[in-house]
Amino acid sequence: MKFRLFFTIAFFVAFASAAQQLKLGLLVYNGGGDWYANPTSLKNLALFCNQQLRTNLAPQEGQVEVGSPELFNYPFVHMTGHGRWALSDAEAQNLRKYLESGGFLHIDDNYGLDEYVRPALKKVFPELALVELPFSHPLYHQKFNFPNGLPKIHEHDNKAPKGYGLIWKGRVVVFYSVETDLGDGWEDPEVHKDAPEKHLQALQMGANLIQYVFTGGAI
Repeated sequence: MKFRLFFTIAFFVAFASAAQQLKLGLLVYNGGGDWYANPTSLKNLALFCNQQLRTNLAPQEGQVEVGSPELFNYPFVHMTGHGRWALSDAEAQNLRKYLESGGFLHIDDNYGLDEYVRPALKKVFPELALVELPFSHPLYHQKFNFPNGLPKIHEHDNKAPKGYGLIWKGRVVVFYSVETDLGDGWEDPEVHKDAPEKHLQALQMGANLIQYVFTGGAI
């Protein structure tokens, strides 16, 4: 089933009881980066959202290639990894169409992705620049309140976590989280042995992203 993307509050409520479960998307990309780095993360995020937001998300994510028309089946797509992301012209065009149509991409730097993300996004939207979102942005104030922005889940370079947005026609179409590792925090607790409060914070922030996407940013 293909969803023409732009989701409203009414749709967000309605799909909770729909017979067919929506899947969160995991972006499969070229260049050698480990897009598969966190195999349990989206499962746990989906289950947490089903519990806390009353969604009806399938536990198994959908793995989707960046250049595939199947990208349009997923209102929320997550990208992670530690290394290189190479984006062809055709893939950049497909990703732009997806985002312009109401899609949302969350990029979570799992350490080492940053130097590839910025030029890739410039290829998708040459006219736009990533901007750091203020702590007052609705992304941080959905079901769960994060008055100081992104929670710090994992340490990389002893820097504060940063949340950047790519904003197209007033809407955040890409959210890029750096120096936090939300995806690691979503994984089964025994994988990274995160403290319970860190695991919970990561899932809560992830739930905020999901709610923001499916409600159009409403609080």
